[in-house]
Amino acid sequence: MKIIEHFLNGKSYSGDSKRIGKIFNPATGEQTAEVRLAITKDVNEAVANAKKAFESWSNKPPIQRARIMFKFKELIEKNSDELTKIIVAEHGKVYEDAKGSLTRGLEVVEYACGIPQILKGEFTENVGTNVDSWSIRQPLGVCAGITPFNFPAMVPMWMFPMAIACGNTFILKPSEKDPSCSMRLAELLKEAGLPDGVFNVVNGDKEAVDALINNKDVAAMSFVGSTPIAKYIYENCAKNEKRVQALGGAKNHCVVMPDCDLDQAVNGLMGAAYGSAGERCMAQSVAVAVGEIGDKLVSSLAKKVEALKVGPGMDKKSEMGPLVTKDHLAKVINYVDIGEKEGAKLVVDGRNLNLQGYENGYYIGGCLFDNVTKDMKIYKEEIFGPVLSVVRVKNFDEALKLVNDHEFGNGASIFTRDGDSGRTFSSKAKIGMIGINIPIPVPMAFHSFGGWKRSLFGDQHMHGPEGVRFYTKLKTMTSKWPTGSRSNPEFVMPTMN
Repeated sequence: MKIIEHFLNGKSYSGDSKRIGKIFNPATGEQTAEVRLAITKDVNEAVANAKKAFESWSNKPPIQRARIMFKFKELIEKNSDELTKIIVAEHGKVYEDAKGSLTRGLEVVEYACGIPQILKGEFTENVGTNVDSWSIRQPLGVCAGITPFNFPAMVPMWMFPMAIACGNTFILKPSEKDPSCSMRLAELLKEAGLPDGVFNVVNGDKEAVDALINNKDVAAMSFVGSTPIAKYIYENCAKNEKRVQALGGAKNHCVVMPDCDLDQAVNGLMGAAYGSAGERCMAQSVAVAVGEIGDKLVSSLAKKVEALKVGPGMDKKSEMGPLVTKDHLAKVINYVDIGEKEGAKLVVDGRNLNLQGYENGYYIGGCLFDNVTKDMKIYKEEIFGPVLSVVRVKNFDEALKLVNDHEFGNGASIFTRDGDSGRTFSSKAKIGMIGINIPIPVPMAFHSFGGWKRSLFGDQHMHGPEGVRFYTKLKTMTSKWPTGSRSNPEFVMPTMN
């Protein structure tokens, strides 16, 4: 059985751990590999290597760091098909979806290529008489990223290209469910000319996470995952005096107004709710039907959900692949069971899906609930599967209140032809990312990604301008060059005159 090791100091590294995790192909249920799970000693070794590499890497001119990012971009494009197939094999999402997620990660690399321009500071001549002031941004040191299974390329690339381009070194702890893509990206970075030790991959579980949290030489931590773990990382990193951005769970609402283009709304919801089998932090898992649109919306959705083509990710006919693991499949099925018991109407039931030749795969068909209420568990909690809940409300104000009262605030959308409704929703919704007639409002790389409320712990969002701020420290200089004899001591607060 193939064993996936760690990547330290530019090469494969086994370390001292004897603990092993299993990796499966979700489409078939077959085990395909094993992954080495790091112990604390392995993590500390990675941090020590990264700390040493920081000394020279942080002194590289930004233009030299940018050239490596340009080469890395070229290599990702050249190896796009291979990387996409790796994602499909370990995560299960369909090929085109996996390719699209790789492209969204590549966009962050493209943004990082402009780091010489982005890192330019500010200068003010003569803030006071013969006094100048300027600011610069300098790297933090060793940074770490802990990433989820659902985007094994995109989410890591939200983090490490920005961190590295800013002059930091980086340790990535990917999900132990699908680590192969991270390992391949590490190899491509080395091929692009990145010095050894600047980028490292440590595979592992909670022990590796805690080791990164407790290592004093790790200056900053980035995380994407569930809210309980995001909160845990945020609190414990703060105790260890680290800078932290921790993105948590979501329960994204899509408000469907009576005046909307119904076909556009239904098609948008289908892709947003069932794409990637619902395993997206930006998945639309709640459709809020306003007024008389409810019956038409549910009827139109039901027909399309029943016709959803579910199959292995490499099948070009597949619109939705399997879930990532057998355990996660059982968890999603349990949520559907709970929804029925709570009294929601299960309009489309995907639990009994059986694919000939793939009986051992982790498949479930699309599920659609109607008459879901805000006190139900399937409304409150993140299911992370192909389950869409329809909540009916009387008017726009009730819909907006529903969105704002939920504990999560990651993303939300509204489908409407009315400019006032769209503008009011975008202004008043307590949500980090808003879509107007757009079902998945993921910002481009030159903006920044992040939610509000319990969807984000920390002060700054990911990638884009916020990413640069997170991975750098601001330093401001004020200078005056004396002429003639030195001035006398001053014992009052200096002011600029």
